[in-house]
Amino acid sequence: MKTTASKTRQSAAPVPTVRLVVADDHPVVRIGVRNMLMSEPGLEVVGEAGDGDEAITQTLEHEPDILLLDLLMPKLPGLEAMRAIMDRFPRVKIIMLTSTITPQQIIEALQIGARGIVLKDAVTDHLATSIRAVAAGDYWIGGQRVVNLLQALHELNQQAAPPVRKTYGLTPRELEVVQCIVEGCSNKDIARQFNISEETVKRHLSNIFDKTGVSTRLELALFAIAHKLVLPDEL
Repeated sequence: MKTTASKTRQSAAPVPTVRLVVADDHPVVRIGVRNMLMSEPGLEVVGEAGDGDEAITQTLEHEPDILLLDLLMPKLPGLEAMRAIMDRFPRVKIIMLTSTITPQQIIEALQIGARGIVLKDAVTDHLATSIRAVAAGDYWIGGQRVVNLLQALHELNQQAAPPVRKTYGLTPRELEVVQCIVEGCSNKDIARQFNISEETVKRHLSNIFDKTGVSTRLELALFAIAHKLVLPDEL
């Protein structure tokens, strides 16, 4: 006659194995992560990648449940590789592995589709737990399971204050003129755009040259780009 305990063991459904691909450009990290996960029941490493391109091909070939993806990868950075993967295999859950990451980078990663962020110095403590949390449908951010992603994003946005933009004493109008110079506008173009005279444009440029220490339009354009007087989304 079978005991109650044996009946319970027979009726319990087996826990499905979580299949993983590990993508990191350092072989020592990949070996360490793989060996660590081999000792964890229910976790199986089915593929490895040493750069962003390999991360894409290994993910598409093995179709893992979870991809562990280094943020800084050769050939194709982690975030760009993640964009390509999410476009072609959106079912995979991605956990970013990184040594350092800013709140803004975390927000970008989550917006692209990441489900977790694990710092490399916390891999021993958090990796297996984060994998199980993400496999169960939750997120893992800041060393803890996150159920309410909207609240987490709100808190991250508060942390991710935009950097102070150094203006070198330029006025808002002078910064607009600098943007026009970077875009290749002539004095006549600038005058027409802001409904001012060309003489006024020349006065603005003279003030700008004095404040930035340059003497030509080309030097100003290079200075503006190098010192972020004109941000990329303004070009």
